[in-house]
Amino acid sequence: MPATAMRILKYDWSGSQLETTGISKSQVAALAGQLESIRDQVARDELELFHSGGKIPAAQQPLDAAFVDLPERILASYEADRTGSELGRILAVAHRLKDEVDSVVVLGIGGSYMGARALMEACCHPYHNLLSRSDRGGQPRVFFEGNNVDNDAAQGLIDLLSSPSNTESPAGHWGIVVISKSGETLETAASFRIFFDALVANCGGDEKRAAELTVPVTGRQGKLFELSKALGCSETFRVPDGVGGRFSILSPVGLVPAALMGVDVIQLLRGAVTMNELFRTAPYDDNPALAYVAVSHLMEKHRGANLRLLSVWAKSLEAVGLWYDQLLAESLGKDERGATPLTVLNTRDLHSRAQQHQEGARDKLITNVIVEQWRRDPIELHTNDQDQDGLNRLVGTALPEIMSAATNGTNRAYRDAGRCTADITLPAVDESSLGQLFQMLMLATVVEGRLIGINPYGQPGVEAYKQHMKKNLGMD
Repeated sequence: MPATAMRILKYDWSGSQLETTGISKSQVAALAGQLESIRDQVARDELELFHSGGKIPAAQQPLDAAFVDLPERILASYEADRTGSELGRILAVAHRLKDEVDSVVVLGIGGSYMGARALMEACCHPYHNLLSRSDRGGQPRVFFEGNNVDNDAAQGLIDLLSSPSNTESPAGHWGIVVISKSGETLETAASFRIFFDALVANCGGDEKRAAELTVPVTGRQGKLFELSKALGCSETFRVPDGVGGRFSILSPVGLVPAALMGVDVIQLLRGAVTMNELFRTAPYDDNPALAYVAVSHLMEKHRGANLRLLSVWAKSLEAVGLWYDQLLAESLGKDERGATPLTVLNTRDLHSRAQQHQEGARDKLITNVIVEQWRRDPIELHTNDQDQDGLNRLVGTALPEIMSAATNGTNRAYRDAGRCTADITLPAVDESSLGQLFQMLMLATVVEGRLIGINPYGQPGVEAYKQHMKKNLGMD
């Protein structure tokens, strides 16, 4: 789909008075040539090197560049074969499970669940799991586990799933989506064993039926791959080669749970394709990913802004921010370098963290994520005979207007205090806009890594705790 056919998210630093409080536009322009060169490296050279199967230089290993053109490849395959393609199979499994289960437990940790959670909170009804089956459009309730080893949380979810009063499925069944590329991650592996046992019990001891209600998303080999074969799971989806966990939201890792939720995964992928086209062709000042890198990098380099605050102005976007926290932290937090991400939700956090942001250390760049158009009709304030709260003067004012006033007022207060902000404006909280946002932030993260000389792929520090945890359990 051409970029002109879709409303594009916007990145803007011009309204934040960076020239008086942070960096100059000339500094940004001076970085443009280097950024556009790295853009070509990321979008063309590294991608060609990966797909060619050639020898990857040691300095570039690991090279998980396959996420870049993954949306195009998935959509092209689907257009060529609506039923046999990977996306066609994902949609078919989602349709089958929709008729067979009332709840789905997504087991995964880090990139194996954070993208799916972000998609659920952004795209589904905010109280999806509390709605009746008919009000959910027949989509199952979705719960996330396997991202911790909290005994009481796991047992509480099993209690809920095992209670006949909490299911509207004729057979009382629920299902599992288990996501792990290797199957080596202990939190997910342990949770899968526990929840699969509970599912077998719920199926009256029928392990074959439980396997039919289990959908693994894993690598081409490894412990989970072998286990899924042994159990006889009818459908298994692959984590693509060359796609790291935190870059996997637009692969089956994110698409399988999203399809089960009823998310329009085709529009999600098309949004990412639109951002790819913009990334590959637009100059830095019309290129959201490159502009974002330029401002973020220069603010860190020249103003010491090593805290990146993603300030989201919609409850539905908080989990998107948490997804980005992992993306930035694991990609650039290496060699004693890399900015620290932090997600804040406004206006909620204006009453907790904003005091520090306003008058604390000058070590932050605040990037607002602003929604242009809300999904639901605006709720207006109505007149009331009891006006002790003084709100009759706001009769006819809608919540989006109050939100806009808060956003503009907060930015003004930050500017007056010499605090730098930039804005990402989403046309709406919908699949196409989110596809653009996810792809933009992934591309920007890789570009910044190459800019500062850090390999944005791999996460060696995370592996250390896994090794020590297994040693403590006598598994080494």
